[in-house]
Amino acid sequence: MSENEKAARRKKISHVIMWIVLLVLFICFIFPFFLVIINVFKDKADITVDPLSLIGAHGFTLKNFPEAMKKMNFWTVFGNSLIITICATVFTIVLSSMTAFVIVRNGRWKLCTMIFSLMIASMVIPFQVLMVPLVSVYGGILNSRITLILMHVGFSMSMAVFMFHGSIKTNIPLELEEAATIDGCNRWQTYWKVVFPLLKPTVATVGIINAMAFWNDYLLPSLVLKKKNLYTIPIATQAFYGTYSTDIGLIMAALLLAMLPILILYVFLQRYIVEGVTSGAVKG
Repeated sequence: MSENEKAARRKKISHVIMWIVLLVLFICFIFPFFLVIINVFKDKADITVDPLSLIGAHGFTLKNFPEAMKKMNFWTVFGNSLIITICATVFTIVLSSMTAFVIVRNGRWKLCTMIFSLMIASMVIPFQVLMVPLVSVYGGILNSRITLILMHVGFSMSMAVFMFHGSIKTNIPLELEEAATIDGCNRWQTYWKVVFPLLKPTVATVGIINAMAFWNDYLLPSLVLKKKNLYTIPIATQAFYGTYSTDIGLIMAALLLAMLPILILYVFLQRYIVEGVTSGAVKG
């Protein structure tokens, strides 16, 4: 066997191993979602007896959905989650992109360098470290959607600024802004008419990452929101966990209802995800 044939054989074997590993990882990640899908259409008894069966002994049922929606006051908590997620995501995108633009275009200023360095450093601080001081200091302004939105924006700014910083620095030539200035645009018009439209992939990436984080977040809303009429979907699922019994079917229905909006958003924006993540990774 020649060296070329041996190299081709080794390459083929490595590809097979890679695909096997990827398949195993895919199964591990998709299995919990598969369990939710097959069990949401079964009653509690069938789930308890055989959670892996496709159809329960009592047949196919849709009763879990209306019961779950009623028990968790779905439309109220859905509206709360939607308002908080949309507002926090929009504010994060707008403020972080503008901040990154100022930092990049004024990179010679020591203040900008210092602010950017502090933002990067803050990314390594776990939220759990700030939990007790957060509640102690701001306890008087809790139980408000506005408070939660502002906290979400504050905690997500560092990562968003980092992503926009790389995208603006490597993908948007300064000559475009100079041409816009010659055409009569001021700084504000240049940003919104020239720079921001070119950040579409990064905007989509930052949007989907933060929207998923805000929508699925349990810890911060549980600290901030104490009134039931302000609950988000993750907090409202507590209603299905009893002291002595738990209705798994209702929990599965609630989880599926909570996942659907984010899945739909991801389907529409998925083509921008990889492009946005890598847009600032390599200097062109």
